Amino acid sequence: MTKLEVGYLLPTRDDAVLGRHEPGRLVALARKAEELGLDSVWAGDSPVTRPRADPLVLLAAVAQATERVTLGTAVLLPALRHPILLAHQLATLDRLAEGRLVAGMGGGFPNPATRAQFDAVGVAFDRRVSRLEESIDVMRRLWSGEAISHRGKHFSFTDVRLTPPPFRPGGPPIWLAGSGPALRRVARLADGWLPYPPETTTYAEELATVQQAASRSIVPALYATLCLDEDPDRARQRLRTSIERYYNAPLEAVASIQAMFAGTAHQAAEWLAGYAAAGVRHVVVRLTTDENLDELAGQVLPLLREEEHR
Repeated sequence: MTKLEVGYLLPTRDDAVLGRHEPGRLVALARKAEELGLDSVWAGDSPVTRPRADPLVLLAAVAQATERVTLGTAVLLPALRHPILLAHQLATLDRLAEGRLVAGMGGGFPNPATRAQFDAVGVAFDRRVSRLEESIDVMRRLWSGEAISHRGKHFSFTDVRLTPPPFRPGGPPIWLAGSGPALRRVARLADGWLPYPPETTTYAEELATVQQAASRSIVPALYATLCLDEDPDRARQRLRTSIERYYNAPLEAVASIQAMFAGTAHQAAEWLAGYAAAGVRHVVVRLTTDENLDELAGQVLPLLREEEHR
């Protein structure tokens, strides 16, 4: 079995919910994740719907505090921003990270709260997907280092060249979220796929769809939430508290569409191994509590490595 890379989502939203506004603490957690042997560190994006620290500013600090881990956005909403400005930010961040950046992106989950976020910044919610696709095209062309002109459905400009160019030629790889109808977009535009289906069978089926339609190799990833505790019942209750505070929705509703698990470290490793068997090669783990970071690295990760060598 190919090695499963394991990453850690910085708790930017959880900290905001708890009224803990200390970006330095998040940078320290990123450094700790690297020291514990995790493969990547990620930050989410939602300035209005689920407010938190800005992911690109935070990752710029993380880039200077770490040396090895991949840095990523899980996930960024490009449609909220102008692609020239976003391409410039991502290119600079990629320079700071010396090519360790992955730009995880999405269109925005279709619900009233997300619509309100788009309304707040003056972007038409119903045009967010076409705006996302056009933004990806524009950013990749800007990352070439050449002066480009563009006339599209959402953006038009003439003779624009970005400086500095990204550290990685062509810019950071773009991983797209999405399932169902979004799979065609993933196959057509993405370098990686970052969904969160709650069933491994669904993941395997949709991955096959992406791979069959794609003209290039795409990294199969997964966004998953874990709550670890030696008492599975207590873990489940802690998961409920975290999810319902985070999303302001019942656990059952969120768990019906998102991959999440509560239980012991051994059980969590078995659960993740099921996704690895379904094709996942990189998992971005959202933990319900900071204390689980040591358990993720010290217990779950070694169990996964044992599983890979069987």
